[in-house]
Amino acid sequence: MFFRTESFQQFVRTYPIVTTLVSIHLFLWVIIDLFQLNIGMQIYQWGAGVNLMIDNGEYWRLITPIVLHAGLMHALFNSFSLVLFGPALEQMLGKFKFIVAYFFAGIVGNLFTYVMDPTAFYPYVGASGAIYGLFGIYLFMTIFRKHLIDQANGQIILTIFIIGMIMSFLRTNINIYAHIFGFIGGFAIAPVVLRNARPFNIWSNRSVHQGGGVNFNPNRWKGNRWRNKQRLNKVVWVLLGALVLLGLFNRLF
Repeated sequence: MFFRTESFQQFVRTYPIVTTLVSIHLFLWVIIDLFQLNIGMQIYQWGAGVNLMIDNGEYWRLITPIVLHAGLMHALFNSFSLVLFGPALEQMLGKFKFIVAYFFAGIVGNLFTYVMDPTAFYPYVGASGAIYGLFGIYLFMTIFRKHLIDQANGQIILTIFIIGMIMSFLRTNINIYAHIFGFIGGFAIAPVVLRNARPFNIWSNRSVHQGGGVNFNPNRWKGNRWRNKQRLNKVVWVLLGALVLLGLFNRLF
């Protein structure tokens, strides 16, 4: 569910929303931090969350910080987290519900960041509120929709969430409100977006792209070449998972 076995091309075709969000993260980092283009700096200044400016009517700043990041590592670890934890929900919820849930959680996190200190003038950016919202949906499944998530994956979510929240309180320069209320936003919207959801099945979307329909047999490919490719994909995704865990420990969200 969280360890990817798709090739890069299969991933892009099967999870277009996650792919698009990650592409936006990295594109904005390139023009803001890597090339330091004037338009990039203008986008950052226009879109970063600043409570005092929100208080003065710039309400778009409740949304735009979700796709902006403060540096490469910030963008990478949030993107890795989205790549690991987003695909299953994109398939289970569908594209529209996934977008709604993701941005709803991010907006709730930013809204309560504003409510807690409306006159603050420091900027805040990052997708971590939205990503914690995904954890909220998964935790809701673990408690109330057990048929949608197995026990092992439920334990993975609970463990990572607990570690992340503990480190949020221990580290400085962390928008703790975005983490807490982003999670609460995801948990709150979960019963709505999970209506008619089906358990994650990695082969269901792949069968469509392979032209096999419901009769697609994931075991039809035999031989060393296919098995070696699958092993390589697993190694890549496990390494990405390790990087995300490292990010959680070092609070790079």
